[in-house]
Amino acid sequence: MFNFFKKDKPEAGAEENKPKPAEAAVAPETGKSWAERLKLGLAKTRNQLGSQLAGLFGGGKIDAEIYEELESILLTADVGISATEFLLDDIKNRVKRQSLDDTAQLKTALKEALSDLLSPLQQPLDTSTHKPFIIMLAGVNGAGKTTTIGKLAKHFQSQGKSVLIAAGDTFRAAAREQLQVWGERNNVHVVAQSSGDPAAVMFDAINSALAKNIDIVLADTAGRLPTQLHLMEEIAKVKRVMDKALPGAPHEVLLVLDSNTGQNAVNQVRIFDDALGVTGLVLSKLDGTAKGGVIAAIAQARPIPIRYIGIGEAIDDLRPFNAAEFIDAMID
Repeated sequence: MFNFFKKDKPEAGAEENKPKPAEAAVAPETGKSWAERLKLGLAKTRNQLGSQLAGLFGGGKIDAEIYEELESILLTADVGISATEFLLDDIKNRVKRQSLDDTAQLKTALKEALSDLLSPLQQPLDTSTHKPFIIMLAGVNGAGKTTTIGKLAKHFQSQGKSVLIAAGDTFRAAAREQLQVWGERNNVHVVAQSSGDPAAVMFDAINSALAKNIDIVLADTAGRLPTQLHLMEEIAKVKRVMDKALPGAPHEVLLVLDSNTGQNAVNQVRIFDDALGVTGLVLSKLDGTAKGGVIAAIAQARPIPIRYIGIGEAIDDLRPFNAAEFIDAMID
């Protein structure tokens, strides 16, 4: 059995999963604003979506053929069938109400429709309601939970808050190692066990946070596929144990989504929400995908607040979601 505090023989396949120094290091100052970095991060989506839209919005008569072409472009960007239909209906209504007659005017109509769809999801996480404020993170394998925890720890520290990490992924030794790297580099205590019982880790972490007057607890959980029903029940049990350790905990259930999964992310939101009652989303790896339009699909299918988006490997490449900035970076 793996002992978190000793060097054991690596698990099969663990070597490539071990934390790399760059993952925990603070990125050099680029001199770019967040809006500029967001545009760079969404370059693949913008190249896929924005370049096609530029041709469509170049001027000309608004007709059925234009709407068909717009529909195709949105679907290609992984906006999804339902959200695409929703947006097209909204745009058609705007065209009618505002008496628009040129395709150049459709760009503003599209941005306004997207804003109405995405703005309700712009709800910054308020951690001032409880102390300690317990944040449980869930997601499938490879979604980026562990890296997200490290970035969130730094984010909360920059706000002057004390942070404790619960290494609740007891199945993947590399996850515990990576969290230890984050903890050591950022002076954050990491609670871990080699017993293989994630519920026990959570119980110990919450009690430790209470004893040390910690502001924020970031609780990692093992990655699981939504189809693994027994594992989904197990993570629900972990949540119940947290509530026993501190009534009302966890105060936030964050689901981390790999943006590269496209429409599959919508299914993940539905299943994890049904099992855990997800209260917030983190969209990771937006810089590596042309499927950034999935954010609209999520907003239309299961409008859970998007707390944070991730656009890179640097420690400050995770920021609170801002709908207007996102839309500008995706389309302009």
